[in-house]
Amino acid sequence: MAIAVTKKKTTRGRRTKSPSKWRVRRARGLQILEVPAFVKLDWLVHGFSTRLGGTSERETLCDGRKLSEKVLNLGFTDWDTRDRVLSNRKKFFQATGAGEMQVIGMQQIHSDVIYRVDSGNLAADANPLKGDALITRERGLLLVVQTADCIPILLADTKRRAVAAIHAGWRGSVRRIAAKALGRMQMEFGTSPEDVIAALGPGIGQSCYEVGPEVAKEFHAQFPQAREWFDSPFDSLVADGNDPNWLPWLTMKPPGHQPPPPTAHLDLIAANCAILIAAGIPPAKVFSSGFCTECRLDLFFSYRREHSTGRQMAAIGIL
Repeated sequence: MAIAVTKKKTTRGRRTKSPSKWRVRRARGLQILEVPAFVKLDWLVHGFSTRLGGTSERETLCDGRKLSEKVLNLGFTDWDTRDRVLSNRKKFFQATGAGEMQVIGMQQIHSDVIYRVDSGNLAADANPLKGDALITRERGLLLVVQTADCIPILLADTKRRAVAAIHAGWRGSVRRIAAKALGRMQMEFGTSPEDVIAALGPGIGQSCYEVGPEVAKEFHAQFPQAREWFDSPFDSLVADGNDPNWLPWLTMKPPGHQPPPPTAHLDLIAANCAILIAAGIPPAKVFSSGFCTECRLDLFFSYRREHSTGRQMAAIGIL
């Protein structure tokens, strides 16, 4: 199946950025998304995986029938075998052109914890890294993050030749993990934000990402422009009167019979784009794939849609 790169509208009628600005690398039976601005850098290797290809087997329902499909699951899950995942990862890394680069990942914990990695500090610490962003300026290291709805973000400093891989769920986003990773690059490598290219890979889109008052209130507390990233009823969600602790007293209904709390839809991609631009990256250098993982189950894994599912991977490294 080839990846369609035509423009699409969200269910709310707002046109997304066109995936046609990205390109598809077809290699070893896989289809890898790439950013043309990154491809022009001959010292850089990168890629965003899709679910197409691979050796893992998943059962899907089609017209009431169970069908088996081969998928590129890159995460160690309870339904897949370790050997198949390792085989998938090898195919993905080779398809991106990473070759024999040393792969660096993390135990992702939805935080704002960031690591600078190089061969020296990796050798000194055998314990797995627990966090959600990696930065490096060392050749031969491939930084990776896994997602299945959260936003994968890759950064490349075109002047200082430094890179970052970031996992941004709503908790990491509200803590500005992308801006903090950029800040660490400034501190560690002398990066200037205007020299950085940012790529936001496939993640859940606003029309599919329903959140409750607790999420809306955290964004409202941290960002003056948070209203721009939510649809209605954002204002009612962040109002003190909608505290679910007092809702039963208002409705006078017995426990278990109260109406559910109000919800809104969050544009996590727009939020992270705004965070990166506010941190100094020029808007023309911030690229989004335009793909929603929940809408495009033919191309991507989605935890919200499937629950028991696989993982995509975003990778970046310096040759």
